Amino acid sequence: MFLPIISALVVSIDAFFIGLSLGLQKRCKFLYLVIINAVLLGLCIVGFFIAERIYENIPFEPDYVVGFAFIALGLWTILQYFIFSSKKELVQSSSTEPKSRKTIAIVGVVMSIEAMLITMGLVFIFLPYSFFVIPVAVAVAHFGYSALSFYLARSRYAARISVKVSHIISGVALIVYGLMALLLEV
Repeated sequence: MFLPIISALVVSIDAFFIGLSLGLQKRCKFLYLVIINAVLLGLCIVGFFIAERIYENIPFEPDYVVGFAFIALGLWTILQYFIFSSKKELVQSSSTEPKSRKTIAIVGVVMSIEAMLITMGLVFIFLPYSFFVIPVAVAVAHFGYSALSFYLARSRYAARISVKVSHIISGVALIVYGLMALLLEV
């Protein structure tokens, strides 16, 4: 019972860096983070029920799906930031006001899908001992980490941290989790 909860807390640490990157954006409000995490909770619950239903239909070990999905998601998070940041520089040079709400929405979608995949991965790993507490633990951990780092980013000490660094660390955390899922299977 405790191992799925501890796993949910550990693999959700990337939300700390997502909250940090949102906190560093001046136009992002805490209410946006609350909305993102409400959607995230819903997707975690959906992921829980989907994972239970498709587990039997996967012809190979589900840990491979989890591992490769997190590696791909981590790489996508890093590459997406670099691609989007170069496009953002072009937009900012042509207009006086950056479109940061669009950035917040994209980060929210990525964070919610990633949390749903975390939930599905934990259900795959701990099935038949998975409980409904898994999606709740993932959602609570994401909200707790992202809220804490959001407020830290608004402090004068963390304001010097680059947004790029937080996105890279978040992507690397997902890649490491994917590698752990693959290596545990081998």
